[in-house]
Amino acid sequence: MARQLDQLVKPGVGRGLLDIYGDRFLLKLLVRKEIKIRYRGSVLGLMWSYVKPLMQFLIYFIALGIFLNLEHGTPNYAVYLFSGIVLVNFFTESLSNATRSIVDNRDLIRKIYLPRELFPAATVWVSAAHFLPQLVVLIAACLVVGWTPSVLQLAAAVLIFVMMAVLATGLGLMFGAANVYFRDSENIVDMIVMVVTWASPVLYVWTMVERVMGPWYWIYQLNPITTAVEVFHWAFWEPTLKADQVVRDTMPPDLLNFWLPISLFTSLAILFLGQLMFRKLSVHFAQEL
Repeated sequence: MARQLDQLVKPGVGRGLLDIYGDRFLLKLLVRKEIKIRYRGSVLGLMWSYVKPLMQFLIYFIALGIFLNLEHGTPNYAVYLFSGIVLVNFFTESLSNATRSIVDNRDLIRKIYLPRELFPAATVWVSAAHFLPQLVVLIAACLVVGWTPSVLQLAAAVLIFVMMAVLATGLGLMFGAANVYFRDSENIVDMIVMVVTWASPVLYVWTMVERVMGPWYWIYQLNPITTAVEVFHWAFWEPTLKADQVVRDTMPPDLLNFWLPISLFTSLAILFLGQLMFRKLSVHFAQEL
């Protein structure tokens, strides 16, 4: 009897994100549910993963690349632009949906107990499923213009994807939990999503920011998304450049040996803080919902 009592677990207490590994089947079901609900009644279905980013790319390319002449100042500007768009889209979609994940699944949360972290995590996986078709298009475009990446660059691209997933999960846990108590969290995230594309070198090159900020450029570089986009450019855009197109300031100094480790540490710290905040607030999710 004593041994059985020792094995009992207090209801609602778990290991946080570690429980997701033990509930992989539930995670898989939630991902399938999210995808089915999102494309219910849709004619194109998952094809929207191609259509939306391509339309976004065309708008930015015409407005900035052609009208503002950024295409002439940046070789292979189309690849530069699209590589940043697909990465930032993955982050913004993950964060937006993770913020709404708890509230959107209120009926399920009120009825049964399961690790609450499954819901924000599932939205990140759904966003990853949308990211992969866009990545295929990006790789195809890079190959057309002579993409010759190194193994290090490919490894860096994978690392950046993981880092962005970690960052989106951490922030998603924070805002997803806060959104249960304060629905203003959704509006705050919507504003963050609007700013992210312009607050990182997706549409423009980093030297433009350096010229304006001067010695204060390091503040801009502290943003993990800035580092992520620059490393993605290094992995996909820079290998498409010819020898006479590569200049000294194609990439920011100390990108890999200084700013990338800082961004990785920042993302992991946000994940840790997000998990702590989520676990503390999740105790009363059912009552609040």
